[in-house]
Amino acid sequence: MRNRAAFEALMARTPDERAEAIRTLSGPQKREFAERWWQWAHAGQFEPEGDWRIWLIRAGRGFGKTRAGAEWVLARARANPAARIALVGGNIDDVHRVMIEGSSGLLAAAREDEKLVWHRSSGELRFPSGAQAHAYSAGAPDTLRGPEHDFAWCDELAKWGRGGETAWDNLMLGLRLGEHPQMLVTTTPRPVKLMRKVMALPGVIETRGQTRANPWLPRSFVEAMTADYGGTLLGRQELDGEMIEELQGALWNRALIEKLRVAETPELVRRVVGVDPPAGVGGDSCGIVAVGLGRDGKGYVIEDASVSGATPEGWAQAVAACAARHDASRVIAEKNQGGAMVKSVLLGADSALPVTLVHASQGKAARAEPVSLLYEAGKVRHAGAFPALEDELCGLVAGGGYEGPGRSPDRADALVWALTELMLSKRGKAAIRVL
Repeated sequence: MRNRAAFEALMARTPDERAEAIRTLSGPQKREFAERWWQWAHAGQFEPEGDWRIWLIRAGRGFGKTRAGAEWVLARARANPAARIALVGGNIDDVHRVMIEGSSGLLAAAREDEKLVWHRSSGELRFPSGAQAHAYSAGAPDTLRGPEHDFAWCDELAKWGRGGETAWDNLMLGLRLGEHPQMLVTTTPRPVKLMRKVMALPGVIETRGQTRANPWLPRSFVEAMTADYGGTLLGRQELDGEMIEELQGALWNRALIEKLRVAETPELVRRVVGVDPPAGVGGDSCGIVAVGLGRDGKGYVIEDASVSGATPEGWAQAVAACAARHDASRVIAEKNQGGAMVKSVLLGADSALPVTLVHASQGKAARAEPVSLLYEAGKVRHAGAFPALEDELCGLVAGGGYEGPGRSPDRADALVWALTELMLSKRGKAAIRVL
């Protein structure tokens, strides 16, 4: 490994090949490889430029947040011999096991010639430069009342729980030593009050990232996690590092959608495609959602084929292709935007397309309420994950309008038309009685 060519050859391999090669290295070789962190770290792990006070790394699991935190603390300790550094986690065991003693923690990331002295019983870590770090638990916020620090590393902020806000406030009040006090926060996000508070602070520099951004993770692991959790609430939070908020008064909530998610459908006896045409060219998306009625009497969402920025001919072809894929017995399209033109465009894409035009006499949220009740009654399932569609569903508010994302819930409206036809119309009810 002291041969530069050998190091570069290792870096040129695939993640799986590198992992296997690293396992065969001797102890000293592994140590030298680890100490070249700045050469193999990915972009999201490097400290941002500029005059910042708080750096927030909000990313999925396996992104490399812990190693980035450890390297940042080590760099601060080397450059500031008199520094006092706070290491804060959700509980003291997390600080010990992950931030200090973990495989990517401070002791593992230190260079071979850096003899860090760790006193576990007192929670004190001493660096060769003379700098000191102290371990704190957010669960014991009063321990942060009084101590002053130059720097702080806060890990898994979203897990701090009860006492977390008080711990944060006490830490911030004591972050006043030196000419330029700084704090690094590393966390997988959750929609908790403290996360919202920190994200809203002025001057916060944020790095966001996904699990798959780390080139050192085995490809097989990333593929397996994506296959199992991709697009789900858990996957978007834990793998993609998204902050998934719940809107008060929404007709749909994510917990219910997760509960109703399935991997496969039973035999489907009828399939329908709902369409919410865009008002113009290059504006809103054209919502295109396919649903099916199972032999068990339940409705199944089977595809979100929506398109954005397409010409009328383009979105009509997307509708025709979706209907063909699922052998749909009916295409339900809203006619408010375009009237007869909508039908003519759709038939232009496929003259045999079984199109029914419907008129929206109510607002989108009002039309959606009966369909949301089908979900609450357990009569609808999502056969897979449809993140963009599910975000729109969770933005529709009972008795109100639409709170985003985007200007209009085109996908959600298409789903509402399709499920209304499939399960609430006379044709849908007749199909259910046949079973």
